[in-house]
Amino acid sequence: MFYWFLKYILIGPALRLFFRPKSEDLENVPLDGPIILCANHMSFVDSLFMPLMVPRRVVFLGKSDYFDKWYTRWFYEGAGVIPVRREGGQAGEAALRAGSEQLEAGIAVGIYPEGTRSPDGRLYRGKTGAARMALRVGCPVIPIALFGTREVMPPNRYLPRLHRVTVKFGRPLDFSRYAGKEDDRFVLRSVTDEIMYEIMMLSGQEYVDEYASKFKGPRQQPAKLPAAAPPSAGAGMRAAG
Repeated sequence: MFYWFLKYILIGPALRLFFRPKSEDLENVPLDGPIILCANHMSFVDSLFMPLMVPRRVVFLGKSDYFDKWYTRWFYEGAGVIPVRREGGQAGEAALRAGSEQLEAGIAVGIYPEGTRSPDGRLYRGKTGAARMALRVGCPVIPIALFGTREVMPPNRYLPRLHRVTVKFGRPLDFSRYAGKEDDRFVLRSVTDEIMYEIMMLSGQEYVDEYASKFKGPRQQPAKLPAAAPPSAGAGMRAAG
């Protein structure tokens, strides 16, 4: 109830009025059944605009930091966000199990495979969480590219700016050929690289074969680093991250 209240009464109408968001190729998103929505992550407001354009409920995997304070916890709990602890291990596995349970119930799950917002607008190496859930449940993955959200709210800005937002949906990716291999780290890396390749093709972003979290420190200057070659759709014989 709270999710639909946010989408259609409290927040959604204001977003449509001021930012005039539009979708492209929305027909690629099935109207029912389990799907994983994998998007590039440019801004905090990505999690507002992407589900706004999808005509079904979307449950997100989000960083657990949002649940640390009571005045943000109520919002994220009400919106159905599943907290993910970045240290990984058992905490991360618990979040993936929770996401898999949502998928098995036929709900769409949204995730940012980069794990955090891009520090400089480029696309960074994906983590394998989406691949793990896709192989466990046997559901398709929809690659998504968001445009304009970084202009609406860049990093370290607390008030949005007016700018039009576009959400572009790619064709569903089928990984049924890897059924039963959800614990194979090489398969997980191959699936993740294919997802990131499709996001890169949709978004036109420059790709960096490093995790975005590596460049989050204030002294890092990733723009001076050479960009790696884009991940091949058939690549995967690298150790899983």
